[in-house]
Amino acid sequence: MDKDPSVNVLGAPLEPCSTAPVTGYFRDGVCNTCAQDQGSHTVCAIMTAEFLAFSKYVGNDLSTPRPEYLFQGLKPGDCWCLCAGRFLQAAEEGAGPQVRLAATHERALDIVPLQILKDHAADTP
Repeated sequence: MDKDPSVNVLGAPLEPCSTAPVTGYFRDGVCNTCAQDQGSHTVCAIMTAEFLAFSKYVGNDLSTPRPEYLFQGLKPGDCWCLCAGRFLQAAEEGAGPQVRLAATHERALDIVPLQILKDHAADTP
């Protein structure tokens, strides 16, 4: 698993996203990625009721607990490493959650323009 350098979208060291709940492609609390991460789980987003409803509507239910996967389900206020494409889709539909730029991996920029991430920023650069 060749991890990319851990740099955020602002060019600084990537900060952790969440350890409660534990998120990330590697389930290490950080929005790191690798070639095997086809979804590009690189956007550290703060869940909202609106986004969780949108995600469920488009087929990715993040709010229902799935004990078989040790997944408790997300609730508003939780931080989670979202797939960059799903974040962009939600943003374009007006349901984009806030983003923690310092914890969003630079590879998100392959899919999401920086200005869209900044427009949803919870932390100001």
